[in-house]
Amino acid sequence: MDKKLQDLADKIIEYAGQSGVQYCDARAEQQVKKSTLIENNEIEHVRNSEDKGIGVRLIKNGAWSFCSISNPKSFDEIKNILDNTIRNSDYTNSNKKNKINLHNNPINKKQIDFPVLKKPEIEELTSIGLECNKIIMDSPLIIKSVTNPYYVTSSKYFVNSEGSEILQKFTDVIVEMIATAHESGLTQSVNITEGGRGGLELIQNKVQQSAKEIANKASELIKAKPVKEEKTTLVMNPDFVSLLTHEILGHPSEADRVLGKEMAWAGGAWWKGKIGEKIGSENLNVFDDPTIKESLGWYYFDDEGVETKRTNLVEKGILKNHMQNRETSEIFNTTPTGNMRATNYRYMPLIRMACTCIGNGNQNVSEIIKDVKNGYYISNMKVPSIDMKRYNWSISCQYAQKIENGELTDLQRDVIVMGTAPEFFNSIDACGNDFTVRPITNCGKGDPMQSMIMGNGGPTIRGTATVKSVN
Repeated sequence: MDKKLQDLADKIIEYAGQSGVQYCDARAEQQVKKSTLIENNEIEHVRNSEDKGIGVRLIKNGAWSFCSISNPKSFDEIKNILDNTIRNSDYTNSNKKNKINLHNNPINKKQIDFPVLKKPEIEELTSIGLECNKIIMDSPLIIKSVTNPYYVTSSKYFVNSEGSEILQKFTDVIVEMIATAHESGLTQSVNITEGGRGGLELIQNKVQQSAKEIANKASELIKAKPVKEEKTTLVMNPDFVSLLTHEILGHPSEADRVLGKEMAWAGGAWWKGKIGEKIGSENLNVFDDPTIKESLGWYYFDDEGVETKRTNLVEKGILKNHMQNRETSEIFNTTPTGNMRATNYRYMPLIRMACTCIGNGNQNVSEIIKDVKNGYYISNMKVPSIDMKRYNWSISCQYAQKIENGELTDLQRDVIVMGTAPEFFNSIDACGNDFTVRPITNCGKGDPMQSMIMGNGGPTIRGTATVKSVN
């Protein structure tokens, strides 16, 4: 972290306190990203970018105000922006009826360096990307191979008027890959994202196997059959479960959605007011956990300076909690959960998932499949389509297999899975003893839109929903 940037954040807090604000926090952030795009064994581009700046939130006259500045050179430059923000608070908030109350939060003074066992370098990362690209291209029927390896190093310094001073430094290493096959007028693509919070150790000797798997599967899908529409028993693999968890369990658990504060653009939650009620079978346990190491949702303090912890959202089918910030937790008469995050210093933090998962069970995956007389094995996330309250949902998978008398048979392509949240949750009758966390790199929320990285995961699960063909 640039020490000058950190000092400027400290001065902002001191100046805001002298200006009569009730509360102020500042996030000084510095980020370096290096990436390579490779297509069909050729490097399309190598990009380096660096960004740093400070975002400031403050409360005056009972309402939030926010400003940000990129690459500030002096405090005088910041002071002008800060004065305007405070002045605007005087004008716009004078008629506000509902005042803001923040849950008490301990003063934290910490510096945390996340472990990196093997420091990423763009040359080695590019070499891995080229190797994976060639693996994909060497598979039958492949006409296009895309690999995008990149890493991001970040430093985040949080300071507030209550006395907290928190510095977190971390590195994310990610490889995104797409394999596209084509024959006889039919095109099929399979993609995967690998990586997490840490160094090259997270992908070395792992992504090559993933490249081979998606290439083979894209080729096999050319010969696969389209699925017939039916409501039936489905066994879902952990990769598909991670997106399902994200869309119909994670998002409606964000307290700002529950309160209806996002209804204008991103939606709400169908289970508003249902804390303590049964919303699924006793096999359904859901939690959000920012402490899962190596996940893209791993952090120790959120963007309000709240220390993170595991939050149980659903226990044996009973809705127990939502994800809360310091403001919403006062409304719900509970405690903050450490889920307040912003894409970067340019944005106000929002309540966001960290690593939301369905808890695993005690059954072997083979046993879960063996008990199915007729159904489908659903594999790997693709595209979601969910209604405003996360009640009706539709998520396509990358491929599926028919299950007949407990055995996997024909490969199926172009499959969409559909259902309603309460009916599907109540149908879950098995959770595997496996458990996988998958990286999510492009979750959007807010206005202006913020894209966020996080983890989502779970085990193999079995339930009932409708499958139909994309076409």
